[in-house]
Amino acid sequence: MGSASSMLTQYDIEEVQEHCNDLFSQQEIVSLYKRFCQLDRNAKGFISADEFLSVPEFAMNPLSQRLLKMVDGLNFKDFVAFLSAFSARASMQQKSELIFRVYDSDCNGKVSFNDILEVLRDLSGSFMSDEQREEVLTQVLQEAGYTRESYLTLDDFVKVLGSYGVKMEVEVPID
Repeated sequence: MGSASSMLTQYDIEEVQEHCNDLFSQQEIVSLYKRFCQLDRNAKGFISADEFLSVPEFAMNPLSQRLLKMVDGLNFKDFVAFLSAFSARASMQQKSELIFRVYDSDCNGKVSFNDILEVLRDLSGSFMSDEQREEVLTQVLQEAGYTRESYLTLDDFVKVLGSYGVKMEVEVPID
């Protein structure tokens, strides 16, 4: 299953489907495998950060550098598991977990004020000053019952997102 020159067996497809909690159909997994093989230019069985950057939508994403840390070296099974958070059938919890991982850049299971501020800086660029970002973030945290000194766990993070009715409708198109 790992190498681009091999074909997926029915067993491989079912194993990947189970690994991604059935968020993709078998046909979608086959389509994702074709895309994976296109990205895996050297047929190594995994995708490097440089190969991910060949996807224009990924390269243009203001969070691409953070996402690259999460996707560099993924084999096909883990590639599908990563993309499953973008599935139309993914739950809000699954989407929240992925977004939390984007914010938790040091992978310590907590998100600090500065972690969120860094992501806001990546997202807003020069459209907001550092002072504006800090002011907005401080207000959002206070309204959710947290302070600048708070470290948010995944549950806390979901509470803050939920208090603003954040919708995560980013999906990966499957050909």
